[in-house]
Amino acid sequence: MPVQFDQHRLANVISWVISPVVVAPLAYLCVIMLGFRADPEHLSYLTVLFSASTFAPMALIYGLKKTGRVSDYNISFREQRFLPLLVLVVVNAIGYEFLQQMQAPRLLSGILLFNAVNTVLILLVTLQWKISIHLFTYTSSAALVFLQFGSDALWVLPFVPLLMWSRIVLKAHNFMQTLVGGLLGFGVMYLELRWWTGL
Repeated sequence: MPVQFDQHRLANVISWVISPVVVAPLAYLCVIMLGFRADPEHLSYLTVLFSASTFAPMALIYGLKKTGRVSDYNISFREQRFLPLLVLVVVNAIGYEFLQQMQAPRLLSGILLFNAVNTVLILLVTLQWKISIHLFTYTSSAALVFLQFGSDALWVLPFVPLLMWSRIVLKAHNFMQTLVGGLLGFGVMYLELRWWTGL
């Protein structure tokens, strides 16, 4: 008997593997370990970035799920996104201040500065529309590694339509929500970091 293809299960796996709390820290790890390893404070920078991009969001979402403020870990309902996004603005702003005090390279401090700015942007969009945070985060991370490594980072692009497909199959977003999330994420982060670093 042939094995039936379960696209919903595959989409769910893709959505978790290419999730914001996985993608962002992996991008930061690559940028710091390959681009800033000679800096004696590189592990301290990495700790701040990981804390703001992974540990704090995971703890926040876990707490909100436990207390019933969000219905699932992906925060599928637009109305439930305002509070966690607002907290993440504060977390990233604090992380930015830490990196500034540590005199981190401008590219690294710019990550958290514009994470905070872009989360405000997502908050404003969320008031009226449900943009894909998965796509926004993935393509923002792609913009970061592209700025650091140039054309060597182009291999990350084929994962964009794959992630779009998974979010649509899971009925978390429609096509336009994923497309706008992806284009906006790459565009704003690329332009912001180029301006911030003068690259």
